[in-house]
Amino acid sequence: MSMELLIEKIKKTGNPTVAGLDPKLDYVPEYMKQEAFETYGKNARGAGEALFQFNKGLIDELYDVVPAVKPQMAYYEMYGLAGLEALAKTVSYAKEKGLYVILDGKRNDIGSTAEAYAAAYLGESKIDDDAAWTDFPADCLTVNPYLGTDGVMPFVKLCEEKDKGIFVLVKTSNPSSGEFQDLKIDESTLYEKVAGLVNEWGESTIGASGYSGVGAVVGATYPQQISDLRKIMPKTYFLVPGYGAQGGKAEDVAKAFNSDGLGAIINASRSIMCAYKKSGAPEKDYAKAAKAEALRMKEDIVRFL
Repeated sequence: MSMELLIEKIKKTGNPTVAGLDPKLDYVPEYMKQEAFETYGKNARGAGEALFQFNKGLIDELYDVVPAVKPQMAYYEMYGLAGLEALAKTVSYAKEKGLYVILDGKRNDIGSTAEAYAAAYLGESKIDDDAAWTDFPADCLTVNPYLGTDGVMPFVKLCEEKDKGIFVLVKTSNPSSGEFQDLKIDESTLYEKVAGLVNEWGESTIGASGYSGVGAVVGATYPQQISDLRKIMPKTYFLVPGYGAQGGKAEDVAKAFNSDGLGAIINASRSIMCAYKKSGAPEKDYAKAAKAEALRMKEDIVRFL
């Protein structure tokens, strides 16, 4: 299962973190934007090229210190076809460099539509039995569970068939997540109900490590809920957003791990991508600053494990 590959890469790097690739044009150094605009024009094509070159530089510095990257698809989709091309090139380049790739798209729907999403991001798109392709060869995808089991099973099926993984939204890091996720149903919260279903959905995908191919998104900004959910989902890998810029601390995210030191991967995006701005490093050294921040983050978290 795909989580086995993630665990292998975490052990190899000694680093249970993932670098989010959520690039805004504001994050891209001016010289890099100008080069792209001069070649392709000040348009979506130029923007897409700037984003890819920015990502490429980050990947070149990060691939040997982090096990995974997580592109947030919205930051590419906003630039239309050129943005999607930048996303496809980013995913392929990250895979070439040996990184585990988590696509953060929070996809879901019902029936054949869910199957289409699953095929697009975890499987293959077919013309017929002899012709198939994928533009986004990712290892894993984030999935919204709130359409129920029939909306999730097409993704689980590809976890089984293609050794892929998914991370299901359980308790998200945003301030208003409790409006729905904390609602009580029969003495349990909605997010606890979803956690129980995540266990069920993942039963057929447990690998040699003892972890399921169906993971859970659990925000760093709610440390008590992290502890509670770890007890409910002992065999589930957690993707933990919210560390760093959103306020999550290392001692908080440490609660996401099991006693084996595994069970979670902690995400940071802006604090890594924009490290050069915070540190005052020259624009040309943006990727080196990102690497230094990724290593600092690793040490910050590992000391609590």
